[in-house]
Amino acid sequence: MASDPRDGTFRPDAAVSPQRLDRAVRSFRPTLSWGDARDLIQRGKVTVNGVRATDPARAVDATHEITIAVATTRIQKGPLVPPFDKARVIFQDRHVLVVDKPAGLPSVPFADDPDALDRRLQELLGHPVQVVHRLDRDTTGAMMFALTSDACTHLQHQLRLHTVHRRYLAIAHGDVKAQTIRSHLAEDRGDGLRGSVRNSRVGKEAITHVEPVETLRGATLVSCRLDTGRTHQIRIHLAERGHMLLGERGYLREHQGEALPAPRILLHAHELGFEHPATHEAMRFDSPVPQDMEIVLATLR
Repeated sequence: MASDPRDGTFRPDAAVSPQRLDRAVRSFRPTLSWGDARDLIQRGKVTVNGVRATDPARAVDATHEITIAVATTRIQKGPLVPPFDKARVIFQDRHVLVVDKPAGLPSVPFADDPDALDRRLQELLGHPVQVVHRLDRDTTGAMMFALTSDACTHLQHQLRLHTVHRRYLAIAHGDVKAQTIRSHLAEDRGDGLRGSVRNSRVGKEAITHVEPVETLRGATLVSCRLDTGRTHQIRIHLAERGHMLLGERGYLREHQGEALPAPRILLHAHELGFEHPATHEAMRFDSPVPQDMEIVLATLR
């Protein structure tokens, strides 16, 4: 089998050690984007001193030998997600589908992993579905799909106008106060991660309205309503203010103290509302808090 042009073995530059693993990989292969570098690491294509390293934020230095081997067998991340349960369909007509997304399943195919929610729904319904918005792999809750091109155009237009109602529940570290967080988010804030930047010409405006719901032991159950829908918006906004979500694996820089245990990033799309693309009726749907999140809440009360 021919080697991949990304393959190779190297040691990080001693002059900039220690550094994050994803930064070291990009320094060795500058043609990779930050996302590509993190994807290779998370899929088990990178080893450090002969051992697979799947955390892009891991610190490495000149004493470490790093190998990129794209042809290696992909790591199976956690248990297999069971087939999509038809009971998770919240609403369906000829135009729109609303489902209760489970954790562990990406919204769309990612990298070399063909399994995704849109594929599962296509198999379930026997015809294609069109993605209107996305939820992260770990995020659970209400998510909408279009069943016609006209419906997709109409729903995406509502998203651009910020008229879609989206309220999330999350468990965040610390004592979170009511606040509206506004910033401009860029793909790289300077350390290889998405985040807030001062230059509004580089970043895109993001607005999150945060309300505390319940004070917990070392954490707060919060409600987050979005005016915009930037990638990782809630995770970034809360983490940058010292209130990292439980289970967070990427946005760790501002967190101080112990990280409370969690089975995943505890973010749940609790409410979804929009104008029906055909009837123009106001639609509103709720998704109950999933069991794994309820268990963490119970331990922190």
